[in-house]
Amino acid sequence: MALFEYFPNYIWNLSVAMALESGAQIGEIVDMCQPIRDAAASGADAGTPQFMAQWVAMADRLIELADEDDARGRGFSASNKLERASLYLLVAERMQGHGHPGRRDTYAKALAAFERSTKLSSLPRERVEIPLAEGTMPAFYTRAPGAGPHPVVVYCNGLDSCKELLYWSRLPEALARRGISTLCVDQPGTGEALRLQNLPVDPHSENWASKAVDWLEARDDVDAARIGMTGISLGGHFAPRAVAYEPRFASGAVWGANHNWREVQDKRMKREGENPVPHYWAHVMWAFGAQDMDEFLAKSADMNLNGHMDRITVPFLVTHGANDRQISVQYAHDCYEQLVNSPRRELKLFTAREGGVEHVGADNMSFGRDYIADWFADTLGGHSA
Repeated sequence: MALFEYFPNYIWNLSVAMALESGAQIGEIVDMCQPIRDAAASGADAGTPQFMAQWVAMADRLIELADEDDARGRGFSASNKLERASLYLLVAERMQGHGHPGRRDTYAKALAAFERSTKLSSLPRERVEIPLAEGTMPAFYTRAPGAGPHPVVVYCNGLDSCKELLYWSRLPEALARRGISTLCVDQPGTGEALRLQNLPVDPHSENWASKAVDWLEARDDVDAARIGMTGISLGGHFAPRAVAYEPRFASGAVWGANHNWREVQDKRMKREGENPVPHYWAHVMWAFGAQDMDEFLAKSADMNLNGHMDRITVPFLVTHGANDRQISVQYAHDCYEQLVNSPRRELKLFTAREGGVEHVGADNMSFGRDYIADWFADTLGGHSA
């Protein structure tokens, strides 16, 4: 199984794959991408304004069509169109450089469409704000059906994702079917926390993950003894770090093993491996609140899990795509091998036999989603059938 490669560069193709895995319609993808196919040939960064223009135009059309549905009392149909509009706006916004004209307005429009879709269709996601030492951590809480209290999984972003994309990965849906609730967070350095509060990445993820546990422990519908933690992409660095230093987590998993992200930066400066977003260095400096490369490299110095994994004393799952073009599969082996004190550790590499071989399953997220959901069902006391 392989990534759908419509454009001549990886970064644009990754954005299309993310959209397709998050609920896009292939006909709309073709309509948006056909006019800008040539623009991609100039490099990942050069044509991003044209990319945004096409994707925003499609989103605006869907919002207009949703308005017509809503006026006729057809809220479910309106909600479906608003979901895709929000998705296309967020993918377009993600492709732009920090401070690009229109980026802020595009993000605001995406959030508004997402919120309106939630209300029109009564979708199972409650927007919440978790207090941090500074500011708040916006999140979506998806409660498992039936009488509680339920186990719950804290699910965090990578470098360039957002809680909406976490929700659209359908892991919360898969967990809910297994009797497990989910808290999708915009941790510092991502989503709303970065864009609306200017909260930069905190390499010591236990600081904000512990606040999520505090919030969950105060809820009557949560079994505080059965709280897990997972993360996707760079979240595959944050999640193990949090589980290592927050003893209240009962199980952990990673969707992509980002074991030594600081070393990845050295490789990227040598043009080894693919970047996840255009305007990469501008993005990481923004996310880390750094003024220049030297400051970014200093602030990311602790992004290395060597010497920390032996602190994990609960079950832990490491998953990785065998053909990941961003993050070396060796980091999955490093992560697994250093789980020396975990009572139950597992390494799952997704191969061509099933799919999910690209970075965090960009070619097919279904296998990672199901595997991680089953892992938490087994280790947190949910059910897998």
